[in-house]
Amino acid sequence: MKQVAELAGVHVSTVSRALNPATESMVVPEAVARVVKAAKTLGYRLDPVAASLRTGRSKLVGILVPDIATNVFTPILAGATERLSTQGYSVIVAYVGSDAKAQLDLAGGLIARRVDGLILATVVRDDPLAAFCIAEGLPTVLVNRAEKDVRLSAVVSDDMLGMQLAVDHLVELGHRKIGHLAGPSQHSTGFLRRRGFTQATASHGLPAAQTPFEIAETYTREAGADTTRRLLHAHPEITAIVAANDLLALGAYDVLREEGLECPRDISIVGHNDMPLVDMVQPPLTTIRISHKEMGRQAADLLQQAIETLDSPARNVVLPAKLIVRNSTAPPRKSILKRFTAPARSQQIASKARS
Repeated sequence: MKQVAELAGVHVSTVSRALNPATESMVVPEAVARVVKAAKTLGYRLDPVAASLRTGRSKLVGILVPDIATNVFTPILAGATERLSTQGYSVIVAYVGSDAKAQLDLAGGLIARRVDGLILATVVRDDPLAAFCIAEGLPTVLVNRAEKDVRLSAVVSDDMLGMQLAVDHLVELGHRKIGHLAGPSQHSTGFLRRRGFTQATASHGLPAAQTPFEIAETYTREAGADTTRRLLHAHPEITAIVAANDLLALGAYDVLREEGLECPRDISIVGHNDMPLVDMVQPPLTTIRISHKEMGRQAADLLQQAIETLDSPARNVVLPAKLIVRNSTAPPRKSILKRFTAPARSQQIASKARS
C-alpha cells in the first residue's frame, strides 16, 4: 500500500479510502483515479482476510433462498447484491430448500467462515434458523417472508392489501362466487394472503360458502393444479379464482385446459407476485405486483445497519402491492356451465329416466 501511495503521490490513508467502495466518496475523484491506476500498475489488490483480522469484519454476507430457480427470488437477489456491493460487501448465495437441519448446518458453516450477517428468504412463521441466528448474535434480516413474532428485521410485501386489490377487482367485474388457492400456511405469505382474502370477501358482504379456499402444500405449478382440481370439484359454481402466487395460478390454467374450459370466459384468474413472463402466457395473467428488487435493496440496507449497530431494534418494512390488470379476468358469464358437475348431472338425468 505504501508503494501504491508513493506511485500515486498520495498518503497511505488515501489509498485505503480510495480502494474501499464504502469510503471512496471521501476522496476526490482525481485522487481515486490516480490510486486505481497505480494499484493496477503494481498489481496490488486489497487482502480481505488481512483486513478482517484487523477490523473484525469479513465484508462477507450470506443470502439463503428456498428455491434458486424460482423467478420470485432472482430480483430479490439482484437488489440485495447490487446494494451490498456498493458498500464493499461480497455475497454468498445458497439454496437450502426447506429442511431445517440443512439450513442450520449451512448457517453454522457460514458463521465459521466469519460472515458478517445473513439475509434469509427461507423462514416459516416460527423459524428455528432465525432463533439460531439470534442466539449466535449474528446480524440477520428476513426478506419476502416473516415470522409471526417480530424478532428480526424483515422486508415484506403488503399481503393483506394484495388480496384486497384482487378481490375488489373481481367484485367490480361482477363476480360473487370467488375461490382462493392458498399458499402453505406455515409461510407468512400463505397465512396472511388467505386471511387477506377472507377479510376482503367479507368486506364485500360475500358469505364464506361462496368464497371457498383450498391450501396448496407448496408454491409450485403442480400444487396449483392439484389444489384447483379440489376447489372446482367441490365448488363448481365459482366464476373466479384468486391464487396466492403466480405458479399456483399457472397450475389453475393447466386444469382449465384439461377440462376444456377457457380463462377468462369460464373462470377468471388472478395471480400474485407478477413474476417475469406471466404477461406472455395465454391469456396474460392479471396479478398483484410486488417490488421484489426494492425488497432486496431494503433488506441489504437493514442488514448493513444491523452489522454496524449491533443493538439496533428490529424493524418490519412493508412494501405496497399493486394490481396489474391483464386478460385473465373478465365479467362472469350469465349462463351456468356444466364444468365439473357434468358427471353428477348425468347421474341425475339417468335417475329421473329410471323413475
